[in-house]
Amino acid sequence: MTEITGSTPTPSDQAPASVPEWEQRFRAPRVSLPDWAEDAPDRALFISNATGTYELYAWDRATGEQRQVTDRPNGTTDGALTPDGESVWWFDDTDGDEFGVWMRRPFHAGGEGEPGAPVDEPAAPGLGPAYSAGLAIGRDGTAVVGRSTDEDGTTIHVVRPGAEPVEIYRHRESAGVGDLSHDGTLIALEHTEHGDAMHSALRVVRPDGTTVAELDDTEGGTKELGLTVLGFAPVAGDTRLLVGHQRRGRWEPVIWDPTTGEETDLAIGLPGDVVAEWYPDASALLVVHAFEARSDLWRYEPGVGGAPARVETPAGSVSGATARPDGTVEYLWSSAAQPPVIRSTSGAVVLDPPGAKAPASVPVEDVWVDGPGGRVHALVQRPAAPAEGPFPTVFEIHGGPTWHDSDAFASGPAAWVDHGYAVVRVNYRGSTGYGRAWTDALKHRVGLIELEDIAAVREWAVKSGLADPERLVLAGGSWGGYLTLLGLGTQPDAWALGLAAVPVADYVTAYHDEMEDLKAMDRTLLGGTPEEVPERFEASSPLTYVDAVRAPVYISAGVNDPRCPIRQVENYVDRLKERDTVHEVYRYDAGHGSLVVEERIKQVRLELDFARRHLSPEPGTTGA
Repeated sequence: MTEITGSTPTPSDQAPASVPEWEQRFRAPRVSLPDWAEDAPDRALFISNATGTYELYAWDRATGEQRQVTDRPNGTTDGALTPDGESVWWFDDTDGDEFGVWMRRPFHAGGEGEPGAPVDEPAAPGLGPAYSAGLAIGRDGTAVVGRSTDEDGTTIHVVRPGAEPVEIYRHRESAGVGDLSHDGTLIALEHTEHGDAMHSALRVVRPDGTTVAELDDTEGGTKELGLTVLGFAPVAGDTRLLVGHQRRGRWEPVIWDPTTGEETDLAIGLPGDVVAEWYPDASALLVVHAFEARSDLWRYEPGVGGAPARVETPAGSVSGATARPDGTVEYLWSSAAQPPVIRSTSGAVVLDPPGAKAPASVPVEDVWVDGPGGRVHALVQRPAAPAEGPFPTVFEIHGGPTWHDSDAFASGPAAWVDHGYAVVRVNYRGSTGYGRAWTDALKHRVGLIELEDIAAVREWAVKSGLADPERLVLAGGSWGGYLTLLGLGTQPDAWALGLAAVPVADYVTAYHDEMEDLKAMDRTLLGGTPEEVPERFEASSPLTYVDAVRAPVYISAGVNDPRCPIRQVENYVDRLKERDTVHEVYRYDAGHGSLVVEERIKQVRLELDFARRHLSPEPGTTGA
C-alpha cells in the first residue's frame, strides 16, 4: 500500500514540443462562455485557466481589456455581474470546501498589487458563511441570496444596499433562488418541501416574502414530475417566467405568468431534452436541444407558432449559448475529437485565449446495448494504433448521477486513448438526456442499477472484440468513483483494476458528513435516512463489499471535500489495509476535485502509472 501526500505541483519547464500531447490538452488555455451584464452588454465575465488555475476574468468588450478578478491558490469559478456591469460578485470559500460568503469588487478594479487596487468587500454583510443556494441581483442593487447550512437547512435573504439582510424563506429541505424579475418585484424560488429532492416545485414571492403563486407538478410529492426556473422575461413590465417541465416525459419549456396563472404551452416538437432562454427583447427563445449525447441550437418564436428554426452549429455538443442584444448567438462548442471554441453565428471566434491550442483527439462511436432496463447508450473511443483490438479498456464512468457523457472534448479520456487504451463511457440509468423514466429509474437499488447497465456494455465490449477481458479498468470521479468502488466489490471477477476519484466509499458515514443538499438527495434516492432504511444503505455502500475486492485499487480524495467527505474514504482505506489489498491513496488539499491545472495533470499521471504497474501487459509487449 502506498500513501501519497498532495502538494501543489509546479508547471513543467519542458519545451512545448517535448510535452506529451495528453499534458498539452490540460495546459492549453481555456475560457468559458462569457456572461454579460444585462444593461451593459459590453461588460462580460468569464472563467479561464490562463494562469494555470481556473479564475474569474472581467472583459470590457468595447476596449478589449481583460483583467483577472480573482487570484486564489485553489481557484475560483462562481461569479456574477451586476445588471449595470459595475461590479463582480464572487464566492469566497476555503480551499474548495464550497462553504463561504459572496464578495464584491468593481468591474474596472485594479489587480492585486496594482496602485490603488481596492480591497474586496463582503457583498452581503451580515450573512455568515454557508453553502450557496443561488443568487439573483437586481437593477437597484438589491440581491437575493440563497444559503444552505446543516443547522438551518435552506434560507433565502433579500439584501438591500446599506440595510440588514431580511430572511424571506426557511425550510429544512433543499431549495434555491431561481431568478429575479426585470423590475425586481418578483422572486422565483425552486423548493423541495415535499421531500423529493429530484423534482422541484416553484414558488414566486414578493421581496417581503409574500407568496404570489405556486406551481407544483409533484402533487405534494405523490407524483415524480419536476420543474425548474429558466428565467423571467428580460424586459420591463413583462412578468412571464420561462419554466422547464417534465409533463411529457422529458424536459421542455413552458411560459407561465405567475401574476395571472396563465400558461403557454410550447409545441417545439424536438426529441430529447429541451431547455431555453429568452432573447434579450423577449421576442423569441434560444433553445438548446440535447438528444443522444449531442446537442444543437434552435430559435423559437412563441407568439408566431410554427416550427423552430435551426441555429447552425457543427455536429457535437453545445455546452452553453447566449443570445446577444443584436440578435447574434454566441455558443461554446466542442466534440470528442475537437477542443472547445466559442463562436458566434456571425462566423467569428468570440474569445480566443492566447497560447498553444489543445491537440485534437479521436472521435467517439455510438454503441447501443440491450440492458435489463432498456437500451443503454455508450460512447467508445479507440486508439489510432494498433488498428484492431482487443485493447486494454477503461470504462470511464460519469458522475452525477443525474448527468450524462456526451460527444464533447474531455482531456482525461483522451489521455487514456493516447496511451493505447480504448475508452468506454456509459450513460447508465440515472443519466439525463434519455427521458424522465430513464433518469428516475435510479431509486432504492442505488448503484446496483447503474452497474447492471455497465455490465451489459462490458459484455458487449468483450464479445465484440473491442476490450481485452483481462485488462478491463473501472474508473470514474464523484458518483463515477462511487460506482467504481461498488463495482470492484460486487463484480470482483469483471475488473482488473479500479481508479476512484473523490468517491463515496462508506455510504452511511458519507451521509452524515456531507453537505445538507446531498443528504436530501440521498433520502430521495434511498427512501430515507440510514436509520430509517439501513438495509438499503448497506446494499448500496461499497464498504459492505470491500472484503470481496481483488483488483488493485487507486483512490484520490480532496481533504476539504463537502460532497464525498474524507472520513468515509479513510474508513474504506482502513479496511483495504486490514485485508492487505493492493491499493494506493492520494490525498490533496482541495475540495471535490481541483481547479489547478498542474494538480489535475499530476492526478492523471498517477492513475496512468498505477495502471502501467498493475495491469497485465499484452503478451509480447512491455505494457500500455
